[in-house]
Amino acid sequence: MATIHDEDLARILRDDCPYSDPTTEGLGIAGQPARATLTARHDMTVCAVEEAGRMFELSGASTSIAVGSGTRAAARTLLLEATGPAGSLHRTYKMAQTLIEILSGIATGARAIVDAAQSVNPHCRVACTRKHMPGMKQWALRAIEAGGAVPHRLGLSDYVLVFEEHRTLLNDAAPLSEHFARLKAHAPERRLAAEATDIDGAAALARAGAEIIQVDKMTPEQVAATAAVLSTLSPRPVLAAAGGINAANAAAYAAAGADILVTSAPYQAPPRDVKVRILPA
Repeated sequence: MATIHDEDLARILRDDCPYSDPTTEGLGIAGQPARATLTARHDMTVCAVEEAGRMFELSGASTSIAVGSGTRAAARTLLLEATGPAGSLHRTYKMAQTLIEILSGIATGARAIVDAAQSVNPHCRVACTRKHMPGMKQWALRAIEAGGAVPHRLGLSDYVLVFEEHRTLLNDAAPLSEHFARLKAHAPERRLAAEATDIDGAAALARAGAEIIQVDKMTPEQVAATAAVLSTLSPRPVLAAAGGINAANAAAYAAAGADILVTSAPYQAPPRDVKVRILPA
């Protein structure tokens, strides 16, 4: 899974509490021994409990992780317990709670799509796009991986994917296969992917040398027809279905013959509520 470093966690804590906590300090309870528990309010696929625990530790508390990232947790499951001075717990708990809620929401959304797809095709993979909040790549990767999905591509530098927006700028005098050959020579260690919006276009891209055909906004029936055409080619390209993939239709696309489901839906998933209680230790 993606690695989150201490400086990233410390930055979150500093953003919320750059100076002091006048409430806890003003009440005279900052040094009082206390215990915080974080519990799932609803069923969820858990993510970022380890990072939340580390945030408590960076603030001077001790932690015990009850449930690790990637685990399916039922409502009322204890996720994390922290003990230490009340000032440390109050400085940390809201950011820790929010981090778990948002990332567990994404993980739960990803898991729902993975479960739906693999219920009909165990070999179908769910790949999440780079259309997450800019600047939050490591958090997005952490969440989708906890949900059983994989990155579609880590960024523009990671993957060769030819869109129509590229092809409109190519010299029409040369065949597409010539352009693809040049691209493969430029990036010989990467597979060449290309996106199509119809069945004939997908077949043409495959015959020109594309090794992965990504079809955009096709119906499951159109994906099935595309899969049938591609199956006549040798070698058969990998078929990725993109555009509007979600938990409600993932099974239909997987059953239609897609090898990969490309989706951004988990990033719009609602957070999963976490209940926090702070009591005397």
